[in-house]
Amino acid sequence: MIDRNDDRKLFVGGLSFDTDEQALEEVFTKYGDIVDARVMKDKCTITSHGFVTFENMENARDAMKALNGQSLDGR
Repeated sequence: MIDRNDDRKLFVGGLSFDTDEQALEEVFTKYGDIVDARVMKDKCTITSHGFVTFENMENARDAMKALNGQSLDGR
C-alpha cells in the first residue's frame, strides 16, 4: 500500500525495463539515506516504474529537484 501523505517517497516513472532496485539506489543515494527502493515491472505492457523512500523529506525534495527530467539507463 502506498501512503500518499508520505513526502519522503518519490515516484519514478518511465524507467527502462532493465532498471532494477540497485540502479535506483545508486542514483538516489547521493541525496541522502534511502529506506526503500522498489521497481515494478508490467510484463504485458513492458513498462516499468519505481518508488524511492528517503529517511527524511528534505533529502527527497533535493533528489526530486536534481533528478526531475533526467534519464536513467537510457530513459
